[in-house]
Amino acid sequence: MSTPIPSLADAPPVLRVQGIGKTYAEPVLADVSLELRAGEVLALTGENGAGKSTLSKIIGGLVTPTTGSMTLGGAAYAPESRKDAEALGVRMVMQELNLLPTLTVAENLFLNRLPRRGMFGWIDRATLRENARHAMAQVGLDAIDPDTLVGTLGIGHQQMVEIARNLIGDCRVLILDEPTAMLTAREVDLLFEQVERLKARGVALVYISHRLEELKRIARRAAVLRDGRLVHVDEMANLTTDRLVTLMVGRDIGDRIDLGERRIGEVAFKVSGMTREPVVREVSFEVKSGEIFGISGLIGAGRTELMRLIYGADRADAGTVSIGRQGGAPEPVAIASPADAVNHGIALITEDRKGEGLLLTQPIAANISLGHLRAVSSKGVVDGRREAALAHRQIDAMRIRSAGPSQPVSELSGGNQQKVVIGRWLARDCTVLLFDEPTRGIDVGAKFDIYALMGALAREGRALVVVSSDLRELMAICDRIGVMSAGRMTGLFERGNWTQDALLAAAFAGYAKREDLLHAPIEPDAKAPDESKFVEH
Repeated sequence: MSTPIPSLADAPPVLRVQGIGKTYAEPVLADVSLELRAGEVLALTGENGAGKSTLSKIIGGLVTPTTGSMTLGGAAYAPESRKDAEALGVRMVMQELNLLPTLTVAENLFLNRLPRRGMFGWIDRATLRENARHAMAQVGLDAIDPDTLVGTLGIGHQQMVEIARNLIGDCRVLILDEPTAMLTAREVDLLFEQVERLKARGVALVYISHRLEELKRIARRAAVLRDGRLVHVDEMANLTTDRLVTLMVGRDIGDRIDLGERRIGEVAFKVSGMTREPVVREVSFEVKSGEIFGISGLIGAGRTELMRLIYGADRADAGTVSIGRQGGAPEPVAIASPADAVNHGIALITEDRKGEGLLLTQPIAANISLGHLRAVSSKGVVDGRREAALAHRQIDAMRIRSAGPSQPVSELSGGNQQKVVIGRWLARDCTVLLFDEPTRGIDVGAKFDIYALMGALAREGRALVVVSSDLRELMAICDRIGVMSAGRMTGLFERGNWTQDALLAAAFAGYAKREDLLHAPIEPDAKAPDESKFVEH
C-alpha cells in the first residue's frame, strides 16, 4: 500500500515569523506573523509603504526587528547581517541591484568565492568562466560572455545576473522583491521556469510584486500588508484581482482613470530630427499644451536615449528642440546640458529614480529644493527655514507619506520617492515634463495617485511626455501615442484610432525592416549591408 504524499499544508514551516514589528521615527511594521513552507511561493503584496520591503529586509538580515521573533527550520533565527542570512540559506534579490559595474559578470557572480589555483592563490579564470556559464544558463543568459563587464549590460540583463548570483549554493528561502519590473516577457518566462525548478527542490519563495496578474501564475498563497499590518492571508485561488486591490488600498478604486476635463491648446514643445547613431534616428514629434503624449516601444528601442537627448544629458548628432512661449509658435532653443533644459522649463523624471533622480541619504527637503536652489538660498547659502517651507508645501500638494521634510528619502516607499522627484520640478514650475517609466515598481494605489497628478498637470496647460513599457497604461492616460522601433518613430496614433495589436506591430516594424535588409539578395557589384549597424542596443 502506497504512502500518501503530504500536502504543503501538512509540511512543517521552513520559516516562521511571529509578532514582527519595526519602528523608526514611527512604526512601519506591527505584529506581523506568517509561515512559509518548503516548495511554496507566497505572494507578499500591498501598497508602497505598506511594509513589504521592511519585512523582507528583516527576514534577509538587513534590518533588525524592534519586536517579534523568527525560526528557520524549527531553530531560532536572528541574522545580524545579510551575510549571516545567506550562510543559513536565506537569499534576497532586491529592487536595488547589488552589482559592481566595473567587474565582469563572472566576477560578480562569484565575488565572495572566487576559485583559486597555485600556491599564490591566483584566480582560476577557466574554472570561474565555467562556473559562471552554468549559473547563467539557469536564468537564460547562455548567450552572454561571462567576461562581459556588468556595466555594459542593460538593466534587464543586470537584474537576471543578480538573480543568478542568489541562486548559487544552498538556498532554503528566496525573497524576490519586484524581480520582473525591468524584464522583458521572455526573461519573465525564464525566471518563472527557474522558480518552478526551485519549488521542486523544496525552496520556499517570497514573491513581492505589484503585477497582480503575475501572482496568479506563480503563487499558491497571498499575504496582504496595509499600513504596516498584515490584513489578509488566503489561497490565491480564492482571491480575484479586484479583491486584492481592495485589500491593498482599503477601498475600491475601480479601473477607470478620470483625468478630468482638459483644454488642449497650441503646440508647446517640438522635437525635430533628433539623432544619435545608432540608438536614435531622426525622431520628430510635437506636444500641445494640456496634452499627454505617450512613447511606446520594446526594450532597446531608444526611448530612454531619446529622453536623455532632449534633456541634454547626452549629446545629439543632429536635431532641435523648440519651445512655445505664450501661445506663439515654438522656437528652437539651445540645450547642451540638463541645466539648459531646466532653464527652458523642461524637466525629466528619470527611469532610474534611485540612481539618477534622488540623493537617497539626504532629507526630503534637500531633494525637493535641489531643482530650485535660488528660491531657498541667499548669497549661495541655503536658508533652512525657506527650504523646509518649500518641502512642506510639496509634501502636502503631492500627498507624500512621510515623517516630515527632514526624513531621509531612502526611508520612503518607491511611490513616495517618485512623488519627491515630481515635486522637485513642480516647485520649479516646469512647463514640459518628461516622464520615463513613471510607475515602474509602484503599487496600484500609488499609480492612480500619479495618474491623477498627471491629469492635474495637463489641466494646468503643461505638456507631458510619458515613456512606458505598459501599453495598457499608455492607452488609458494618453491623448496620442508615438511608437519607437530600432531607434525610429515608426507610428503615431490618435486616441480612438489605436489598438494594442497596431501598437505592437509598430513596435516590431523597425526590426522587421532591418531583417528584410539583412536577408535581401545582393545585386551584382553591390555591397553587403554592414551588420554592425543593425546590432540591437
